[in-house]
Amino acid sequence: MTDVAKIFGQNELLITGANGFLGKVLLGLVLDRYPGVARLHVLIRPRRGLSAAERFSSEVLKSPALVPVVEKIEAQYGKDFLRDKITVWGGDVGEPNLGLDRSAAEKLSARLGAVINCAGLVDFFPAVDEAFRSNVDGVEHVVAFAKASAAKLVHISTCYVCGARDGLVEETEPILGFYPRRKGLEDNTFKHAEEIQYVRAQIRQILDSSAPPELGNGGGSPTAGLPALGQQTGSERSRELIDRLRLLGRHRAASWGWVNTYTYTKSLGEQVIASTENLDYAIVRPAIVESALGFPFPGWIEGGRTAAPLVLMALDGMKDWPVREDSPLEVVPVDMVAAAILIVTASLLDGRAERVYQLGSADVNPIHLGPLVNFLSKHSSNGQDGNHSQPAVPYLLRKAVGAEARSAVRFVTAEELGARRESLQKRLARAEGVLAATRRMLERARLPGKNQLAGWSAALRTLGLQASFREQTLDQYLPFVLHNRYIFESENVRAAFAALSEEDRKHLPWEPERIGWKDYWANQQVPGIQKWIQPEGVRNRTFRV
Repeated sequence: MTDVAKIFGQNELLITGANGFLGKVLLGLVLDRYPGVARLHVLIRPRRGLSAAERFSSEVLKSPALVPVVEKIEAQYGKDFLRDKITVWGGDVGEPNLGLDRSAAEKLSARLGAVINCAGLVDFFPAVDEAFRSNVDGVEHVVAFAKASAAKLVHISTCYVCGARDGLVEETEPILGFYPRRKGLEDNTFKHAEEIQYVRAQIRQILDSSAPPELGNGGGSPTAGLPALGQQTGSERSRELIDRLRLLGRHRAASWGWVNTYTYTKSLGEQVIASTENLDYAIVRPAIVESALGFPFPGWIEGGRTAAPLVLMALDGMKDWPVREDSPLEVVPVDMVAAAILIVTASLLDGRAERVYQLGSADVNPIHLGPLVNFLSKHSSNGQDGNHSQPAVPYLLRKAVGAEARSAVRFVTAEELGARRESLQKRLARAEGVLAATRRMLERARLPGKNQLAGWSAALRTLGLQASFREQTLDQYLPFVLHNRYIFESENVRAAFAALSEEDRKHLPWEPERIGWKDYWANQQVPGIQKWIQPEGVRNRTFRV
């Protein structure tokens, strides 16, 4: 059996991306279940005037996900336990040597048993240079550091590196040379190193064309000499430049068959790892990571790149859905994903790991989109929070523009949905024109009512913005709910889980077959999204689309 406690007690672990949604739960889980781990090292990028240690304290230890864990540990082991158990390093996977100076890099390198790389940019269509910095350059730097440290590497990727696919996605498909439109193992069309080189040259060309002369022709990394996106002001990085970089990533992904820039760059990162000689690694591919089943507490969720935008649109009263009713939604609770990562890490350190571990649920316990959408629609109509963001527009006016709420869910094609929304936008424009003309007439006649009409006009514009927001969001999710039907084989993690002791299986449960989906969505997922994501995201319409 794999003795996880013994293995972790003999090895020091480096975790990157510990300040992300999954990273926080992973860090909390290893501290909660295996406080005897030899030592944990956490890589955090300093920014906004905060040191790495300050960011770790404020964004990680004081986050809702870690507060109960920290309180429990300090009560049991004392206030100094975490300080003595965790070392925070100021660095960045986007830089060589992880952004560490030589002395720090050598000191850390000499201690590591394994690196768990959770760092990555998860936006679907970001500027491609930013996606490369995290998901390609970052992987190259982590690989180089792991090799120099003689450490094993657990890399967190995504199941959706498979791209456009319909049906079962197996874990045994070769990584090197893969692209979604590959015509068999004899197809050697795609070479990741050439693709990376080409895109870097294109990035450099775009950046040089808009950069001041002293920043041009920097050589080396495509972003050499240029500050990262988050550090640049609007004048330094124009909307036009960002759009060109986004278009480049979108075009390269689509040309090979990936559904977005995120999955394209994550696949490139996997191929960087698989092509590296003398590297002992395992790649973990979660499906859609969702609210916690139980740890750190039921319903914990963070960030807008889960299925949360779809859930909130359903709770808002959306009735026309472009989904395949019989297609499963491949979701896994975040605590189960974190447990699987620790299982894989222990297996790799024990010398008995496979190369790829997919973390899905639909191969043993599918939840289908048709029943799920109907369930969410009924949930919104039960007075929970449905239609909370609908603007105050008189019923007759809403009916005239075709924006009145309906009770029944309708499953439509993408074309039908697009045509309906185009018609809605035209009717909204006509209605706004009529209201504006009426308001001007009232003003000329010095009659009352113009202020109320102005309020109605603003509400109609809000309806239009909501429709546009929904359409943009749905466009990004269509590959996962309509165009493709994904089922991810997850045999390797089941085998690794079976090789654990009974005690370790209690500590690190991988049991998607035991999830009662109706209870999970009603009591963990929906309440969690409403509490942790809705206030900071959809109410203010701040999700990045």
